[in-house]
Amino acid sequence: MGKIFSRGDINAFFGLMLDNVTNLVILTGILTGVFGYPLKIIMTRMIPATALGVMIGDLVYTYMAYRLMKKEKRNDVTAMPLGLDTPSTVGITLTVLGPVYLQTKDPYLTLYVGMSVLVIMGLIKLVLSFFGEYVQKYFPEAGLLGSIGGIGIALLGFYPMLDVFKLPVVGIVALGIIVYAFFARKRLPFNVPPVFAAVAAGTLLYYLIPERSGHVATVTAGLFIPYPDLNFIKGMKLAINYLPVAIPFGILTIVGGINVNESARVAGDNFRTRDILLTEAIATIIAGVCGGVAQSTPYIGHPAYKRMGARAGYTLATGLFIGIGGMLGVVGGIVNIIPVAAVAPILIFIGFEIAEQSIIVCKEEIPAVLFAFIPSIANLVQVQVNTFIGFFGKTMADLSGDLLKTYRAITVLGNGFILTAMLWGSLVSFLIRKKIKGFVFVSIVLIVFTLTGLIHSVNPDGSIYLPSLKHIYSVEIACGYLAFSVLSILFFKWKKD
Repeated sequence: MGKIFSRGDINAFFGLMLDNVTNLVILTGILTGVFGYPLKIIMTRMIPATALGVMIGDLVYTYMAYRLMKKEKRNDVTAMPLGLDTPSTVGITLTVLGPVYLQTKDPYLTLYVGMSVLVIMGLIKLVLSFFGEYVQKYFPEAGLLGSIGGIGIALLGFYPMLDVFKLPVVGIVALGIIVYAFFARKRLPFNVPPVFAAVAAGTLLYYLIPERSGHVATVTAGLFIPYPDLNFIKGMKLAINYLPVAIPFGILTIVGGINVNESARVAGDNFRTRDILLTEAIATIIAGVCGGVAQSTPYIGHPAYKRMGARAGYTLATGLFIGIGGMLGVVGGIVNIIPVAAVAPILIFIGFEIAEQSIIVCKEEIPAVLFAFIPSIANLVQVQVNTFIGFFGKTMADLSGDLLKTYRAITVLGNGFILTAMLWGSLVSFLIRKKIKGFVFVSIVLIVFTLTGLIHSVNPDGSIYLPSLKHIYSVEIACGYLAFSVLSILFFKWKKD
């Protein structure tokens, strides 16, 4: 067992564990704070089962890393990280669970609908898992790495930085330790693990500042063992109505899984794509059958954890901690003790590491990589705009003129952003490398996906639809792609002749 542990696993454990726990707390906060959903069901059914999915996934990824170590006879293999998918955790909570509860006022039916949606998403992911290796084989690295590089800069770079400056004394000190240790690559005194030092220093400062907006940690203690429950069948009829919203989230985690596995391969750890994707699909299905409502996914950040010196101990420790902690009801208490500002710098480092990798690996195709960054930035703006519009009690119907056009443009750029980024980066890469067949194929995919709302959905919730003139904005975007593709092919032929 000594081979799978290293000192770097300590840093990596704190980063991955706190990220997962934060997602569970976000799930709880939205359901209870926004929709008034009963806390007891969340703590005794939803969280234990959701945490079970994370535990199973991380344990399997730990074994995959150990198997790769033995196969390649080396000790520096870093396991693929797995955790709760943040966009779908927030998205499903706001667009499925909350609305169902408001409509029915039945907490158990809401639970069953959430379980049904998760099981269906897992089954879709299970089928798509067998096609992941083909995507990884035929799509260029600029598209695969650029899409998650954009997430690293726009989402993991920007959002955590907001938390840093909400509590600047806490956040900047913790960020300074991370920058010194990982960006400047300097050792801390007494060889203290940097992530531990950043979290410890930030937390200590948090409780020493009189003006802190702290809160008392709350723990729902007990033993809540998740178990298979066929009641998800009862929620199937109502769940079908929400599939146009839910299905894109499942597809995006598959696309993201393909991309992060490519990132791990470039970093030196070549896991089989099918196995990585099958694991997340099966973990999602098990969580759904047992009462879970949030899907698991491979996390971006493998290169960052590798830089920390992690092997496979951190996924083993995270899986056991999240799984057992979820069943004991203590995960909420952990986040209530540690301020977000002390944890945020870890995510910033992970985001920068991913973006740096995408640029370095694809240095001959940097324009393609930068092009792939744009949809993630659009998603960032989309979330912020929707937050402000909702705060002032406005909707899309209240907008007009250029303001409405701008809002629509932000919406279609942000919806399906991971898939859009991969396709944009691939399109530009094929042009740069004069691979006209690949360019034509990606162009066709862009047009078809646009017409169905898989990317550029005109619906604010990102739901998909059948091609129709009813969605005239989608048709206009598709026509734009078609015109661009035809012109590019004509220019290519003209130059060739």
